[in-house]
Amino acid sequence: MIFIMKKILLALTLFAAPVSADHVQGHIKGYNSMDSLGCMLLMECTDGVEEVFSLLDISSQYPNTESFTPVALEFNNMLASLSQIGVRVFLADDKYFPPGHRGVYHTVSNNFYLNKNYMGRPSTLMSVMRHEGWHVAQDCMAGSIENNMIAIIHNEEDVPMLWRTMAERTYPASAVPWEAEASWAGRTGGMTQKALESCAAGTMWTDYELTPLTREWLEEEGYIKK
Repeated sequence: MIFIMKKILLALTLFAAPVSADHVQGHIKGYNSMDSLGCMLLMECTDGVEEVFSLLDISSQYPNTESFTPVALEFNNMLASLSQIGVRVFLADDKYFPPGHRGVYHTVSNNFYLNKNYMGRPSTLMSVMRHEGWHVAQDCMAGSIENNMIAIIHNEEDVPMLWRTMAERTYPASAVPWEAEASWAGRTGGMTQKALESCAAGTMWTDYELTPLTREWLEEEGYIKK
């Protein structure tokens, strides 16, 4: 299947976890858990969660501020495109993330969150930013970030085997198509930025060759003409 309901995606990937019902009005059972992650995603837990408006909002949190300079242009361009699309980015305390989680794109609120414990290395910051940004582009490919569907952007056979193999080792089989190309984008400078610019311009369906099932869906839903 090319499409998957957003709430199902949340349950399948390491980067987007299901919202827990165990917390009420910001009161949670424990940190570094799916419960605390859900509380943050619902924006009920906001202590230590700061919106990012430029790279400076991140680099100023670490002693190696100058080392972020080489990634400033790509990062800030991505952030501008995300803002045009309607996606907000936050730098958040590690306490909200389950162990090993570096970032999460929440497909319901269309926000994504970066784990502060890992963002001190510019290479890691950009890898996570591109990866989560690619999920935004996948959201956009399915018609609109406001609907309940996402779509892969490339035919599965076009994704380099390295990234597909890594995704197969990391994610459930049902999530591999989405995560394989997001992993590819995460390690490829400019790839996500190009997709986000296309999304913001409303030209994704002409800038990228549509997979057959994606085209079929877009035609059936009236996004493009048959």
